[in-house]
Amino acid sequence: MVRCLVVVESPAKAKTIKKYLGKGYQVMASYGHVRDLLPKDGAVDPDNDFAMKYVVIEKNANHVKLIAKALKNHDELLLATDPDREGEAIAYHLFELMKEGGLGNKVVRRVVFHEITKSAITQAIAQSRDLSVDLVNAQQARRALDYLVGFNLSPLLWKKIRSGLSAGRVQSPALRMIVEREQAIKDFIVKEYWSIQAHVEKPQPFEAKITILAKEKLKKFSITY
Repeated sequence: MVRCLVVVESPAKAKTIKKYLGKGYQVMASYGHVRDLLPKDGAVDPDNDFAMKYVVIEKNANHVKLIAKALKNHDELLLATDPDREGEAIAYHLFELMKEGGLGNKVVRRVVFHEITKSAITQAIAQSRDLSVDLVNAQQARRALDYLVGFNLSPLLWKKIRSGLSAGRVQSPALRMIVEREQAIKDFIVKEYWSIQAHVEKPQPFEAKITILAKEKLKKFSITY
């Protein structure tokens, strides 16, 4: 019988899924993300194809060790983290960490389900796939932007406003858009303009609008007085 180790993010979810899978399966939790960027300068290198340096998250290091230890007694590793790019990234980092410990010829597959029911989970396992490089890259790009923007801007906020504030890939451009819009409002100069319309009665009633004056096509500010 093939022995499978299933890894999900939540310990509560792990307990429920274990009941559905039964013998031959061990279900464990990663407790969320297992690796993150080094918390210092140089974690993302824009001059080296945006190479990223990761470290195991301290609070989850023991969970990683337990997963690696359990994997030694199993034939397959099923990465069943959440079905979004964050979940895909967690699965990728678990895979990388397990490779460091030596996977050998163990099968590693990605399992995705959108509801915690026996039928959904068994179907997801039957339709397991490889890790999605596109989803992993999407999450890493987001994380790199968080780091490159926040790491440089947050200290400026601490200096100019107060400590503890953060600036990121979303807040920073959003703030710029607000500032630029506010400046445009302040710089706006009121300019009056007119349009000329006539109500024509014959040959039948209709509204007419002057579009050409003195053989020139009228524009928005052609008539200003």
